[in-house]
Amino acid sequence: MLKLTRAAAIALGLCAVAALSPVLAADAPAAAASAPADAASQPAPADSLDDRVQQTKADVIRLNRDLLVLEEELLFPANTQVAVFVSMDVGLLFDLDSVQIKLDDKVVSTYLYTPLEVQALHRGGVQRVYLGDLKAGSHEIVAFFTGKGPHDRDYKRASTIRFDKTTEPKYIELQIKDVQQKLQPEFDVKVWQ
Repeated sequence: MLKLTRAAAIALGLCAVAALSPVLAADAPAAAASAPADAASQPAPADSLDDRVQQTKADVIRLNRDLLVLEEELLFPANTQVAVFVSMDVGLLFDLDSVQIKLDDKVVSTYLYTPLEVQALHRGGVQRVYLGDLKAGSHEIVAFFTGKGPHDRDYKRASTIRFDKTTEPKYIELQIKDVQQKLQPEFDVKVWQ
């Protein structure tokens, strides 16, 4: 199986840019040499060269995007991939500050939230906080949530779930919900099939 490192992907992108550069450089002197002698009185046909530069920039951007997708597919193949997402349902009883994720007793992700990111979660946004490889078998994930709870008190809670990883990708959702009967937030971990 072909393994593509980040450095190799960047080198491949730079090679593509280098391959396109001589084409533009060769066109500029050829256009200047083929211009008639009275070209000094007329403006140079810069539009065609500008158009080519813009087209080349667009091609490089598309190539970079494709390389990033390829890198992700090669570094995190679907059969070993595990992704962890954070979502909020209402969130009136809990003001989220940070999330820390431990996978098999190893911290794999820590994320501090800005007020705008918390607002986005309140409006139904979902954030991917971790993407990585995981071998098949039984695993445990622990998520630590910190923030302000009811009555503006510091609040830290953890949720744990054990799950079995197969050869299929695994998607895990960390959901923060309000429980109005208890007037407290609830932290739920769901494994999506």
